[in-house]
Amino acid sequence: MEAATDSPNRLHSRLRLWEFPDQYVIEPADGSGAPCLEISRVDASMKLIDQVGECDSLRVPKIHPISGVVGMLKLLAGSYLVVVTESERVGSFLGHPIFKIKSLKVLPCDHSLKNSPEEQKKMETEFSRLLSVAEKTTGLFFSYEVNLTLSTQRLHDLGAESKSLPLWRQAEPRFLWNNYMLEVLIDNKLDQFLLPVVQGSFNSFETAIGKDIVDITLIARRCTRRNGTRMWRRGADADGYVANFVETEQIVQMNGYTSSFVQVRGSMPFMWEQIVDLTYKPKFEIVKPEEATGIAERHFLDLRKKYGSVLAVDLVNKHGGEGRLSEKFASVMQHITGDEIRYLHFDFHQICGHIHFERLSILYEQIEGFLEQNGYFLLNEKGDKMKEQLGVVRTNCIDCLDRTNVTQSMIGRKMLELQLRRIGVFGAEETISSHPNFDERYKILWANHGDDVSIQYSGTPALKGDFVRYGHRTAQGVLKDGWSSLRRYYLNNFADGTKQDAIDLLQGHYIVAVNRDMAPVPQKGGLEAVANFPVALAVVLLSFWFATISLKQAGSDYKHKHLFFTLLWTGICVGVAALVRANGRIFCNRPRLHKPRG
Repeated sequence: MEAATDSPNRLHSRLRLWEFPDQYVIEPADGSGAPCLEISRVDASMKLIDQVGECDSLRVPKIHPISGVVGMLKLLAGSYLVVVTESERVGSFLGHPIFKIKSLKVLPCDHSLKNSPEEQKKMETEFSRLLSVAEKTTGLFFSYEVNLTLSTQRLHDLGAESKSLPLWRQAEPRFLWNNYMLEVLIDNKLDQFLLPVVQGSFNSFETAIGKDIVDITLIARRCTRRNGTRMWRRGADADGYVANFVETEQIVQMNGYTSSFVQVRGSMPFMWEQIVDLTYKPKFEIVKPEEATGIAERHFLDLRKKYGSVLAVDLVNKHGGEGRLSEKFASVMQHITGDEIRYLHFDFHQICGHIHFERLSILYEQIEGFLEQNGYFLLNEKGDKMKEQLGVVRTNCIDCLDRTNVTQSMIGRKMLELQLRRIGVFGAEETISSHPNFDERYKILWANHGDDVSIQYSGTPALKGDFVRYGHRTAQGVLKDGWSSLRRYYLNNFADGTKQDAIDLLQGHYIVAVNRDMAPVPQKGGLEAVANFPVALAVVLLSFWFATISLKQAGSDYKHKHLFFTLLWTGICVGVAALVRANGRIFCNRPRLHKPRG
């Protein structure tokens, strides 16, 4: 299947970075003899040069191999170049190598900062710290040859003219992770240095079924429109873009046939939120309920244009806090559903509980007709289209992680069996579970996929992953879920605010600008100078220790009981206060200087 760009627009696959005191030079090292890219460290200006300049005792460069240029970010006074310093090949997409980014590096072009006002320098330092958070971004993938942002079906449907364009121009903007960062390079017409990057997941395996070799690939593409972390990005924005929107494509290749099946997940498409307040499960709040129907209409209109018919499967609880959201979703969908848009509620916890996930067969019976009607994409050995996918299942729970992943893996399994029967590999009653090795590797494939998507949104692997990985719940899996839940609580309250700012900065949702009312960076003093998580945790644990000793000595003495409760709650309050003071972002998660993009 032809999907790669023609040679004039081919990306440089090997690069060498020269770090001079006054400039960076990126030299193609692929034997093409193409011009080098020179970037000033003073003002970030760019130009192509024929070759690297001469070195002398005053201009001794550091030289590193790099895998590509991710883009450029401008802050208050300086600009920052982002490059891939380490990558590894993880598989292939339609015959083209796919690489995972293992390490990013931010290179400052901020020499002009020396002449900036002192307060601006302080603010620049504060913002540049966010870039160190950005360097730790996980789940980034790229290809030098093929457009990874498009599904197999959409790639096949591209015209010859589109396929001849540079990869960044072919790319689907919503899945292009570095879309904003590439703008400066695009303005400078540097097509061969423009590396499109996707955030998500890429896993694959090969297995034998009889004499046939089957190649299975699972790809996740994360949408950047409302990207973010679990508690800091919920629901939809006014344009209908939802949090944690991920397109998942399952591809099977064998005997020259290529078939793919796409499904999507995303937060409930109206404005709702959970304000982080140190409670384990903050209260759900519906924002601007009068606008919910319009926002959902925009969301589903966009899905219709991109995928065809849509079946929305809502997995949230029917009662409690989740029930209010589910009730609102169902109410909104009454105004939207029709022949091409359908809505189905399936109370996952009520029906499946925490261990009986095999009861998802009840859900499959309800959606089987839609899946068979809308099908999957199929190419024969000649590359001719035999079938196309006409619609998509959109699944959601609250986080669109754990329940969603279990459900999507079930749907993916059923569709793969249909595909293999159509190709002629499986008999009429044959299933994946009929082949133990295939079954085991397929479960691991989906479990890893769920973990990757979950880590990007929540910071931890997916819950209920043991069922996806082994086909049943395990004691170890339940304990692991408990630990992951505690980690999510900590990250939501004490780390994800800063991470959210870094995401917004990288993707242009907030553009740094000087504000007339720029406030000086506060100097830390007193308790704030030493308050941090370890200190706060030590205070809490110390209070519990004193309280426990007090309880042992209390007996029936009322005074000792009073002392116990006094020490206990005083210690907890002091500890929580230290946590809050050390992490002011719990209640104020935006940088001081920003303006919305556009």
